[in-house]
Amino acid sequence: MDQLKALRYFCEVAETASFTQTAKRFAVPPSSISRRIAALEENLSATLLKRSTRTVQLTEIGETYYLQVKDILYQLEQCDSAVRSYQAKPMGQLRISAMTGFGERLVIPLLDELNERYPDIFLDLSLTDAVSNLGRDDVDIAIRGGYAPNERVQAVRLLNNEFIPVAAPRYLEEMGTPAQATELTKHRGLFYRTPAGPSPWLSNINGEWHNVAGIPVAVSDHSKWLASQALAGRGIMMAPRWSIVEYLNNGTLQELFFDTPLRVSQNAEMAIYLLYQKQQYTVPKVKVVVDFLVARLQEK
Repeated sequence: MDQLKALRYFCEVAETASFTQTAKRFAVPPSSISRRIAALEENLSATLLKRSTRTVQLTEIGETYYLQVKDILYQLEQCDSAVRSYQAKPMGQLRISAMTGFGERLVIPLLDELNERYPDIFLDLSLTDAVSNLGRDDVDIAIRGGYAPNERVQAVRLLNNEFIPVAAPRYLEEMGTPAQATELTKHRGLFYRTPAGPSPWLSNINGEWHNVAGIPVAVSDHSKWLASQALAGRGIMMAPRWSIVEYLNNGTLQELFFDTPLRVSQNAEMAIYLLYQKQQYTVPKVKVVVDFLVARLQEK
């Protein structure tokens, strides 16, 4: 049995739920697809697909097997691509995923220059704050905030992702400027929503961490909207410095200072990272774009 071919057939059927579409994709008769997968199931002593006259569905073990095999096939394709593309001209589709706010402010302004340098690279840019798995999501390069991941990927630190407390001068004139972090609990707060809930406002007081968050008046995962609420004087916001630097420079937002720094995490090593799979760096299109983005963004 050609197991690799059978695995490719199986994954395609799992994704399309159709032997007919899979047969068209590989230009073979549907009976060939069926025989290959049946032989795979016999070899595994397991039923991977539930078949009926109308539908094809994964069994429970089939679902588990599919997820594992899909990652293996993706890794194999990347290895093949790296070998074929070694010392070749940078060209082809390149998928980049970046955080929405960071992508809008810092990545998109660089894309015209990147296109001029490498016109044969077709850029596929996705702006999302969802966590990306480079293999699972078919992403070549990801830009994410947080900590260096434990995945088997290369993580290049681009810049700090320090969050700072800010407010509009009109808010501070109306409500007063807090002098101590503990006074924040009496102020109105604008909170960024994370997968774990609204970001806390943490202050280390006498060696212990305390949440000194204000009274919530708005919560969102859309940083631009939260910034608009802060600019309108609705409350105090914790935001990455890079995302509001223009407002700090023109005075429409004012940074607040306390005896102990205010944080959204007890870990002070939060940063923005550029991520890619290590073996992908030998692919010319990935190498030139990684090098370009790192050089430009680490200048910020």
